[in-house]
Amino acid sequence: MRPEILARIAAARAARDLSDLARQAVGATAEPVSSTERIRRARELRQMVNEYVDRVVLGEALAGADWKEISKALNRRDPKTVEGEYADAVAEWSAHEDEVDSEDEGAEDLDAWYARHREDHDPDLEKPVADLLNRH
Repeated sequence: MRPEILARIAAARAARDLSDLARQAVGATAEPVSSTERIRRARELRQMVNEYVDRVVLGEALAGADWKEISKALNRRDPKTVEGEYADAVAEWSAHEDEVDSEDEGAEDLDAWYARHREDHDPDLEKPVADLLNRH
């Protein structure tokens, strides 16, 4: 499987996990916890958002997106610096080219999760992650 597909599946997983944690945060709004705990939970969400962005950037870089375009999307000025920040991850994921991975099995789980949580305003897709596998 191509590394950009694996990265996009990993990004979908990160988005799912972030969504689940965000829903838990809403549910805990009235929970009597300390300020320290409430802030710790918010920082955990922020960390997960950053990890999601990193997975998306990785997928786009592996798919051949220009670092100038990636840097602009990240609101960063120096494409060389951004490319350097992701160089190790791109090299590591690129090394797995053509390896068969169980990631594709995770596509069904992600699609099932999406179907359970889909709302009317969400894209009307039955298998958004599996469709990625079928297109490539």
